[in-house]
Amino acid sequence: MKIIKMRHPYQSDLIPNDEVVLALGFFDGVHRGHQEVLKKARMVAEEKNLKLAAMTFDHHPSVVFNHRRGSTIGTKYLTSVERKATLMDDLGVDVLYVVNFTSLFAKQNPEEFIQNYIIGLHAKSVVAGFDYTFGPQETANMTTLPVLSNGRFDVYSINPVQQDLVKVSSTQTRDWIIDGDIDSANEFLGYPFETKGLVVHGEARGRTLGFPTANIISDINQITLGIGIYVAEIKIGSQWYHAMASVGRNVVFGDGRPVTTEINILDFNGEVYGETVKIRWYHRLRGEEKFASVEDLINQLNVDEQNTRDFFKKL
Repeated sequence: MKIIKMRHPYQSDLIPNDEVVLALGFFDGVHRGHQEVLKKARMVAEEKNLKLAAMTFDHHPSVVFNHRRGSTIGTKYLTSVERKATLMDDLGVDVLYVVNFTSLFAKQNPEEFIQNYIIGLHAKSVVAGFDYTFGPQETANMTTLPVLSNGRFDVYSINPVQQDLVKVSSTQTRDWIIDGDIDSANEFLGYPFETKGLVVHGEARGRTLGFPTANIISDINQITLGIGIYVAEIKIGSQWYHAMASVGRNVVFGDGRPVTTEINILDFNGEVYGETVKIRWYHRLRGEEKFASVEDLINQLNVDEQNTRDFFKKL
């Protein structure tokens, strides 16, 4: 897959000459709803013998549109641009346009957007979710786009995907992750939620308990899970290892401690400080508990380890 980064106004020689089917969306998480958009776009591309292109943004539009000072809305993501690209590549996207969403880009009127980012990208068909907008919500949406196209391209609007009568969405997925409900989040994603981080030195207390951990610092824009104990996998180099993970404050050792992410890697004794690792989050085992003694904590960690091993046997 070819990745093309764009800043408005872009140079036309950046754009390949091939006619394409163009999938539009922010695609945070590339969840099951997004996957339906991309599958439909892939099907249309194959029917018309065209390449499949997708367009996303380097950050959420709310970064530009939200005027509240210090607001962080839109800055905690399910997927980085790098992760989006990997998922889209797996779904058959040939070209991924990553547009720098700026105030200048946002000032385009609907016809300018169509001319620059649909016609300009040689799109013969456009596919997007039913709620996609490209300007004022009342006049630049998936109902008005077929009219505004004026026959220059076809438009396919994809209905919402539902799970247990709840619409699959990035917002709900983020909420579940923040709450620690990784099981529900993964149902919406259609794959295990994945994060990336750097292994740093911690207090080394886990080693004294018989459960050495890798302490992880994630990117500031990466959404992180709510407090709890989880079944996970960690990728070190090219190898994935089974693991159990703790997101919490280590309350057994005192109150008011900062939240940390610690990974106990099963059947692993290597040194990993300074490694950039990936973590897949599969299942929440339990919440964080304040045990009466260190011995009680160790006993529970042994139960957690066995439950983790049992999970992967069933998986």
